[in-house]
Amino acid sequence: MNRKMICRTTGNIVLLEAALLALPLAVALAAREWSVAIAFAISIGIALLVGLVLSLMARGADKLIFAREGFVTVALSWVLLSLIGAVPFAVAGCTDGTPISYVDALFETASGLSTTGASVLVPELLSKGLLFWRSFTHWIGGMGVLVLIMAIFPADSGRSIHVMRAEMPGPVVGKLVPRIRDTAKILYLIYIAMTALEIVLLAAGGMPLFDSVLHSFGTAGTGGFGVYSSSIANYSPYIQWVIAVFMLLFGVNFNLYYMILIRRAREAFRSTELWFYLAIVLIASGIIVWNILPTVTSFGEAVRLSVFQVSSYLTTTGYATANANAWPELSRGILFLLMFLGGCAGSTAGGLKLSRVMILWQSVRRSIRQMLHPRSVCAVHHEGKPLDDKTLSGVSAYFALYCLILIILTIALMGLAPAGFDFEMNFSAAVSCFNNIGPAFTHAGDPGAMFAQYGIPEKLLLTAAMLLGRLEIYPLLIAFSPSTWSRKKS
Repeated sequence: MNRKMICRTTGNIVLLEAALLALPLAVALAAREWSVAIAFAISIGIALLVGLVLSLMARGADKLIFAREGFVTVALSWVLLSLIGAVPFAVAGCTDGTPISYVDALFETASGLSTTGASVLVPELLSKGLLFWRSFTHWIGGMGVLVLIMAIFPADSGRSIHVMRAEMPGPVVGKLVPRIRDTAKILYLIYIAMTALEIVLLAAGGMPLFDSVLHSFGTAGTGGFGVYSSSIANYSPYIQWVIAVFMLLFGVNFNLYYMILIRRAREAFRSTELWFYLAIVLIASGIIVWNILPTVTSFGEAVRLSVFQVSSYLTTTGYATANANAWPELSRGILFLLMFLGGCAGSTAGGLKLSRVMILWQSVRRSIRQMLHPRSVCAVHHEGKPLDDKTLSGVSAYFALYCLILIILTIALMGLAPAGFDFEMNFSAAVSCFNNIGPAFTHAGDPGAMFAQYGIPEKLLLTAAMLLGRLEIYPLLIAFSPSTWSRKKS
C-alpha cells in the first residue's frame, strides 16, 4: 500500500478544511462573536498542524494510487474532517452559556458533512458563526470534499478516478470528460450555480440573506440543517415551494445537467432513472394528498405539504413544513419507505439510490425468467446499456451488506437506548442516520429532539452509521480492516 500518498492526500484535505473554516470565522467576526471567532481560530490551528504533519510524513511519496488507496484516503479524510470540524462547537458552546460536549459536537459535525441533518443541538441557541459552519458542512459534504480537491488542484495521479469512485454515491461512477480534474470542475460549477440560483430566489421571496444562504447550503447538500427547530414551517408558501423544487433538482443525477448544457437534452430526458424518480414523486404525493386532505384547510395546502415532505424524504434532505409524525399511518408509511430509496445516482442524495433499486428489481425478474426458462439468456439493462456480472454482483452484495448493517444498528440501539425508546423509534433512527436523512419517527415528544435523548454510546454508533451511509459502506470497512494495512499485501 502507498501509505505516503495516503498521508499526502489526507494532509491536503485537512489543510483545505483549515481554509474552509476561515469562512465561518469571518462570519463570527462580522457578527462580533469574539469567543466563537477564537473557537474557529483554534480549529484552524489544529487543522494546519495536522495537515502539515501529514504532509511532512508524505515526503518522497510515489504518486501512483490504486483502488485500495482511494478507499482508505476517503475514509480517513472524512473521519479527520469530522473530528476537527467538531472543535468549534465544543469550544464555543451555546449562546446561553450551555457547554456542548465533544461527542455532541462530533455527532453534529458528522451529521453535517454526511448531509444527514440529524441534530442534537437547538439551532436557536447557536451563534451565527456556528450556524453558518453547521450548514456549510452540508454544502461541503454534498458533492464531496475530495472531488473539490481534484477540481482545485492538479491531479497527483492518472488514477484519481479511484478516489472519486470511493467518494461519489451510486453503483457506477465515470468521467464526464477524459480528464478527471475537468470532470470535478464541471460537477462543482453546476453545484455552485444551482446553489447561487436558489439563494437569489429565496432572498427574492423575502427570506433574510443569511437564512437564504444557510438553507441553500442545506438543500444543495440534501442535508436539512436550518435556522429554526421548526425547520421550514415558519416561512411562506413561496419559499417552501422554492426549497421543494430545488430539493428535487439536487436529487437528480448531475450528469444529466451536463448533458443538457452540451445540448444533448433529448438524451438526458431519455433517462429511465429520471422518469422513475419523477413517477415516485407524483404517485407518493398524490396518495398523501388524498390521505391528509381531511386534516388540512385546503387542497392547495395538502398539495404543498405532501410534495414538500415527499421531496424531502426521497432526496434525504430532511427539511419539514409539518410534523409528519402526526399524519395518518398511510402517509407515514409512504414517507418511511421513501427513506430507503434515496435520489438518483450521481446526485447529492443519500439512501440506496434509485439506480440500485432498478437494477435489483431487474435482477429479480431475470432470476425468475431463468427459473421458468433455464436455457434462455436474459441480460439486465440500465439506461439502455447491458450490465456485466461484476456490476450486478456488486449491487447485490451492497444490498446484502446494507441490510445486515441496518439490522446490527437496530439491535445495538435497542440494547443501548434509554427507557421509552421502542423498536419503531430505534429502527427509524438507524434508518435515518444510515440513509443520511435526518428526521426519525417517534411518538414521544418533539421528533427534532429525539437524537439528543440518546446517550454517548448511541450517539457514537449513529455517528459511525452516518459516515458509513455517506461513503456507502466500503471505504470505512476497508480502511479499518486489519488486512488492508498488512505489509504482506503492500
